[in-house]
Amino acid sequence: MKQLDKFDINELKSFDIKEYIFKVLSHWKLFLTILFLGLLVAFYVNMRKQRIYSLDSIITVKEEQNPLFTSSTSLTFNWGGPSDKVENIITILQSRTHNEKVVKKLEYYINYLKDGRFRKEDVYGKVPFSISIDSLSYQILNTPIKLEFLENKEVIVSADFEDEDLTLINYHNNTKEIYNTDKTSFSKTFETNDLIKTPFSEFKIIPKRLTSDLSNSTYYILFSDFNATVKSYQSLKVDSKKEGTSIIELALTGANKKKIEDYINASVDVLKEDQKRQKIEYATKTKKYIDTVFNDAALNLKKIEEDLGNFKQKSGVYDLSSQGQTLLEGVTELDKQQQEVNERLEYYESLENYITTNENIGQDIPAPLNVGIEDGNIAKNIVELVELSKQKKSLEQTVTPDYPPLKNINDNIDITRKVVLENLSNLKSQTIINLNNIKRRIGTYSSRLNTLPKKEQGLIKFQRNYNLTAANYEYLKQKQYEAGTAIAANVSDVKVLDKAKDVGQGPISPNTMFNYLIGAILGLGLPFIYILIKEALNNRIITVEEIEKAYKIPVLGVVGSGKIKSYLAVFDKPKSSLAESFRALRSNVQFLFKKGSKSKTIVVTSSISGEGKTLCSINMASVFAMSDKKTILIGLDLRKPKLHDDFNVSNEIGVVNYLIGQKELGQVIQTTRIPNLDIITSGPIPPNPSELLISDQTEDMMLYLKENYDYIIIDTPPVGLVADAIELFKYSDAIMYIIRQDYTQRGMPKMIDEKYKNGEVKNISYVLNDFKIKDRYGYGYGYGYGYGYGGYGKYNNGYHTNEKLPWLKRLFKK
Repeated sequence: MKQLDKFDINELKSFDIKEYIFKVLSHWKLFLTILFLGLLVAFYVNMRKQRIYSLDSIITVKEEQNPLFTSSTSLTFNWGGPSDKVENIITILQSRTHNEKVVKKLEYYINYLKDGRFRKEDVYGKVPFSISIDSLSYQILNTPIKLEFLENKEVIVSADFEDEDLTLINYHNNTKEIYNTDKTSFSKTFETNDLIKTPFSEFKIIPKRLTSDLSNSTYYILFSDFNATVKSYQSLKVDSKKEGTSIIELALTGANKKKIEDYINASVDVLKEDQKRQKIEYATKTKKYIDTVFNDAALNLKKIEEDLGNFKQKSGVYDLSSQGQTLLEGVTELDKQQQEVNERLEYYESLENYITTNENIGQDIPAPLNVGIEDGNIAKNIVELVELSKQKKSLEQTVTPDYPPLKNINDNIDITRKVVLENLSNLKSQTIINLNNIKRRIGTYSSRLNTLPKKEQGLIKFQRNYNLTAANYEYLKQKQYEAGTAIAANVSDVKVLDKAKDVGQGPISPNTMFNYLIGAILGLGLPFIYILIKEALNNRIITVEEIEKAYKIPVLGVVGSGKIKSYLAVFDKPKSSLAESFRALRSNVQFLFKKGSKSKTIVVTSSISGEGKTLCSINMASVFAMSDKKTILIGLDLRKPKLHDDFNVSNEIGVVNYLIGQKELGQVIQTTRIPNLDIITSGPIPPNPSELLISDQTEDMMLYLKENYDYIIIDTPPVGLVADAIELFKYSDAIMYIIRQDYTQRGMPKMIDEKYKNGEVKNISYVLNDFKIKDRYGYGYGYGYGYGYGGYGKYNNGYHTNEKLPWLKRLFKK
């Protein structure tokens, strides 16, 4: 009753709708009953409707080169670039073919069910067994098969048939057939370890663990249509996480979170394997070709070795003269160069012929196995040509030839093709010139070889052929090794950044808030009356005008209401309306300070806990620190310390340790992540806080801080509960007394107001905290809150921005 001591019944009579209030008050029980029934219906709907969840995964697509190879290793060469890699991957993930692979891998056409409160619930991931089927056998479609497990390792398999004609499906070739039965149900007992064979199904039960006990449990299995299952999972949402990046997000919704999680992760695994297999396709084909050529080269080398040995034995010439050896080395080097240039020229001609005769350039384009492409622009243009051809092929499947983007791609293909052919022509001309120069040099060596004895010339001929064949053999042997290593050490272009994972996500459906809102509408009259009465009988301070009318202490300003994640509101959101209100307080508090004082001390207190003095202390310290003033914040609420939580600093030692002589003052001062702002936390809770605050140590601390800081902000306990804060008033240059709107009761600030009127307290002002503008509250522009604190519109008036709350939250907030 004390809370209503200021309430005057005449205030209620001032309402124009007085008669309406007294009439409807007599029906409040009826309104409550309707509201309760409406919420009960909403509760029933929310409970009965199946929960739908959503999980996601994030992958990145980036062309990865095998670190075992350098750019000079020809086997890592692969025509095609990553320019449309992301789009291709998105298309693949949503394609039917890809999802068929995933469904087959996970066997999602087999559903595991259990009786729930309202329906048969999907218990995939929770069932202690799995079903193994022979893909060649037929299974009944869309009819639940009941499995009742008995204690003696037996199971009763039963099913109820709605129709005489049952549809059976074969998952091997996805064919169906009709099974006719004149029975309405089936039931038979089997051993759990045996093959369960019925006229309409054939499967085996596989316990997931040897220790799994299936006794006295009942489950259902249901075989779904394969095509329908695949189609349902093609709803997998795949999109770029951010435009222009290689990051892709996969999201899927469903009633079973484990099922969604496994599907998304399996989809990524299948994609990685397919991409990896495609990536090494070139190296696989190359190795197969090299193996054939290498075997031929080995046989050829063996034959040449035999011919060389026979010649030496027949001619009796085993060693060359020094002149012959020199000529052999020179001509052998030229032979190697000639062979290399000939191979390069043949490759250029083969590549030129392929580009000329093939309309679509694909992955079967000849790759430079034994040669390197000297002109980097050719490789770059061919990569572009391959990508354009892939885009063309993709578009041709869905659009007409007159489609503008397709016509543009065709034009780009023609231009790029001409550029490649022109570059190849120039490269061929240079190669032919180089080949002719080598041939002239070989001719010179041949003339010098003719001066040697006939037998030595013959030996050089055989040795020359042997050296060239042996070099080719060693080269192919090296390439064979590289191809095998490239296949074994291949790395995937698809990397998983975040796997799909159940981390306790709530359901996205049903929309419980909406359903409850509909239920609440059934009792709409009662909430309206309840709010009206509550406001009329409210004994809490609402407006600045109420404070000015009731008390002598002036109002310094107001702090707007805002949605904050932490008490560091000014630092975290410096442009918010809440931050602007503290800047206004910073300006207004200057009028309370005495002139000439170098350091300013502000004591922040309130009547009771919960009025926001800690919030105001932190943010007042923040605004001073952010204006390049050296500031320190002291937590002198020794009974209920909270400052350390907001700054994420340790509270193991603090001001208490200094006051009892355990620590020096410098040891309890901690820096914060806000520039220019230090903090002294309270430390361990002492048994005698009041005695500590009036000790000489407190006075010494304040003298030191005044010499080293521009501003000192003291967070104190509530004066309405303990006297600690009043003892600290003597150190203050200004006192901020926090009143919280719609929280502080009207009689609470009376004690401090009496002390102000008696002259016991000076330089004190009220601050109205958590201020929300309502039409009947007034605006009070003189206190710095005319910018719209507490409003719900999102706008930027040049000073700050204000967050817009959702309409539903606004409704409930009101």
